[in-house]
Amino acid sequence: MEKRVLFIGEANSFIVNALKDGLKEPGFECLFCKLDVTDISRLTDKPEFFFIYVDEKTIQEKDALIYVRDICVEEERKLFLAGYSDELQVIEDMFPSECLGGRFERPINVKEIADALLYAVENKESLESRRHILLVDDSGTMLRTIKGWLEDKYRISMANSATSAIAFLAVNKPDLILLDYEMPVCSGPQMLEMIRSEIKTESVPVIFLTAKGDKESVAKVLSLKPQGYLLKSMPPFQIVESIDNFFASQKAKGL
Repeated sequence: MEKRVLFIGEANSFIVNALKDGLKEPGFECLFCKLDVTDISRLTDKPEFFFIYVDEKTIQEKDALIYVRDICVEEERKLFLAGYSDELQVIEDMFPSECLGGRFERPINVKEIADALLYAVENKESLESRRHILLVDDSGTMLRTIKGWLEDKYRISMANSATSAIAFLAVNKPDLILLDYEMPVCSGPQMLEMIRSEIKTESVPVIFLTAKGDKESVAKVLSLKPQGYLLKSMPPFQIVESIDNFFASQKAKGL
């Protein structure tokens, strides 16, 4: 069970030192770096959990915060925040909800934060035992909807473009990709061609989940050998059942 947390920001503030001391008892290892792109990029073995104590100076570091956000999205890190409510809201608005592990308003309760981090460690271990699905769709509403259908059974990651998905696949290997057909800049079929052309990703199963059900569209991707083609108009339980059946068949094959 990895118990490491990266404090991003001022390492020697009174609050951070209090948190560091409070996290020693439950066995957490605390690492520190500045809220600075160069300093964060030097970390080659980043912990699963990031912590930022938010103040007025933090809010001004837009580039560094965007860099942290991109790491959280692409490498599936969780960010915990502490500070005053209005300052916390500014940071929260910059991050996808799935990246946020918890928020703690001042006055800070160290035990509450330690308990939340311990829960996050235990929950991550439970999630990692589940099959991992990457959802790729340019509609944020659709991503959240599909996630809601599947998250009770599966570990879900999301990408709102083929570009984001390819960046995610550079450092992660999901058990399945659910791929939309029509997306701007790079379509689903084009993304599948890229996936199949790379040794690292060529074996990752892909199922289309799309509104395009015409024969021409389906035929266009058959040569790329996706593992399935589902329509968004299907009842949600049928979509979930199809994915369950896919993983059951994989298990039967020993995959």
